[in-house]
Amino acid sequence: MNFNFSCRAVLTHLSLQFLSDYVVGAFADPDGDNEEEEEEEGRMISNHDGARAFQVVGTVSEKSDEDRTYQLGRDELLPKLMNCDVVIYNITQHTDQVEEALWAVSALHSEMKHFSGPKMFILVSTVMTWACSKPVDPDDLELPFTDEIFWRRRAHPNFKQHIDVEKRVVKMGKTNRTLFSTYVVASGLQYGMGEQIFHYFFKTSWLGQEQEIPVFGDGNNIVPTIHIQDLASVIQNVIEHQPKLYYLLAVDCSNNTMENIVKVCITVASALGPGKIQKKPFEEAFLRQDFSQVVEIDSILVNLRMKGVYIKELFSVSWLCESGLVDNIELVVEQYRQSRGLLPVRLCVLGPPAVGKSTASKEICKHYNLHHIRLKETISETLAQLEGAVKHADPDAENEDAAEAQELLNSMKENMEQNGGLLDDQLLVRVVKDKLMSNPCRNQGFVLDGFPKTYEQARELFSSEEHESDDGTSHISSFNKKIMPEFVLCLDASDALLKERVMNLPEKLVQEHNYEHEHFLRRLARYRENNVEDETVVNYFDELNMTPLYLGKPLIMRTCCEEPRNYGPSTQEVQEGNRRKVEEKMRREAQEREEEEQREAEEARHRAARWEEWTKALEEMRQQEEELLEAQSVPMRSYLMEHVMPILTRGLIECCTVRPQDPVDFLAEYLFKNNPVDY
Repeated sequence: MNFNFSCRAVLTHLSLQFLSDYVVGAFADPDGDNEEEEEEEGRMISNHDGARAFQVVGTVSEKSDEDRTYQLGRDELLPKLMNCDVVIYNITQHTDQVEEALWAVSALHSEMKHFSGPKMFILVSTVMTWACSKPVDPDDLELPFTDEIFWRRRAHPNFKQHIDVEKRVVKMGKTNRTLFSTYVVASGLQYGMGEQIFHYFFKTSWLGQEQEIPVFGDGNNIVPTIHIQDLASVIQNVIEHQPKLYYLLAVDCSNNTMENIVKVCITVASALGPGKIQKKPFEEAFLRQDFSQVVEIDSILVNLRMKGVYIKELFSVSWLCESGLVDNIELVVEQYRQSRGLLPVRLCVLGPPAVGKSTASKEICKHYNLHHIRLKETISETLAQLEGAVKHADPDAENEDAAEAQELLNSMKENMEQNGGLLDDQLLVRVVKDKLMSNPCRNQGFVLDGFPKTYEQARELFSSEEHESDDGTSHISSFNKKIMPEFVLCLDASDALLKERVMNLPEKLVQEHNYEHEHFLRRLARYRENNVEDETVVNYFDELNMTPLYLGKPLIMRTCCEEPRNYGPSTQEVQEGNRRKVEEKMRREAQEREEEEQREAEEARHRAARWEEWTKALEEMRQQEEELLEAQSVPMRSYLMEHVMPILTRGLIECCTVRPQDPVDFLAEYLFKNNPVDY
């Protein structure tokens, strides 16, 4: 960025995009000075001759090819600072910036004898160094603090380092003002170009996940503010005019309360959220993960009525938002969306029934964090909302909204009864348009699944107005940019393929999507009929120079924006996702262990059953063998009892009577002689 001024500047982590394309960054830590010296010497003088380019260099959060970036250690950074005529340090965003700023001004001060020319050091500080100041007049609490009495300021306990470094910067500039001049610009809470201090309220409203946006404390505290571009303009004036006064208060003319700021953020037309606030104890702010630092919470709870006198007297600032955040909320909201890249993605997916529109739409919605708009769910949701509005309306009060809700509810129910559960085009378009115009759809975007189905529906849904030409035909003159799709995706397949797909679907999906044979064929025939006329939905978009994309499902994701244009998952959501992944892994491992134990137990049961079976079989075999042996032994026993045992008995008796010397030989001889079998 160029000015008619011979100067090069280093900015550190300051979003002064109108002073530079850079968002630059550096940091600081304090050392004190006494307030009496500040009051005595409140002026600095330094002049440059000539009119050459003003070049801004430094470290940036978003790189630009046109700028040079320094991301160096202190030993390497000091020579770079020595080459600059103006050095600007911002200590408003992070407490660790304070030490860096103190080092920078001290290092430059110690090198003054080596300066090639006059240098200027500008410290961008914060009004939190005034947070505990005593009232200007105890009898008139509405009297504002001004930079004319800056020596009376008292810092918030968490901003003691900031006021200390302010005093050190001032002291360094008193050694040789002509050679090394220093300034302190005490900035109000900064807003615009993406938000920082107020980002929690903008983000919560934009996401629309909370019905009521919290205001911490009573909300009556007056918050001094300034737009980031106006702050850059003040700094530019300091560089160009180099005033004698070294302490300047940079605040706009507003005296907005925190409650008013939050209300206007979420209620302004076309803006962000549900439009309701809820006051909560200020301690709850410390439980919100969106506040990354305690200093942010301290800042939104500050209560200061302030007026920048010197910048009005000394400069002709080209104000962008002189009247403050509340009066310029629409501009600020638009800058917020642009800076954060929170631009909705709007798609319309068309195609015959059963071609896969809903599947593709779900995938797109999941990838881009969009709202899936389907007719059946939208109608059911609208009926539920209308019934809720009528039910909770005060019967004793005149409520136009409740009366309108009742009228629309009656019309929808009557219309659905007359049309077999369906709505006519007029009511259907109204319901869908209201859904697309809702804050969630306008903020994050949507995928319109399978609607509109006809040219007339498309014209009624997206057109803002119409006019008739001389020949009596109707033409589109304008359309509703807030809901007009950016992409129109057309899926198609042959009737034979669609019929085969429906035939192979599970019965549950057939019932869910109403794909019964006769009904599906009627829907398919109606779709083909609506798309052979000259005035089709595709023709409507063609007339708007919006060429529909005829794509297969795998190509859809690559055709839309490369990256989702919305907030990624929050830290809490990431942690929750990681927790769910760990729990899912543990669940799978436990399930696998349980399945393994079940398999082992089943195998043990099988082994026991097999062993029991084998034991039983062996017992049966043994019994069978015994029975067989028993059966086979009967003839032998009979023979023995009939022929052998009588002779053997007589032989034993005879042996006992004779008592021979060899009884065995005697018995054998006896049996041989008396053998009944004749050989």
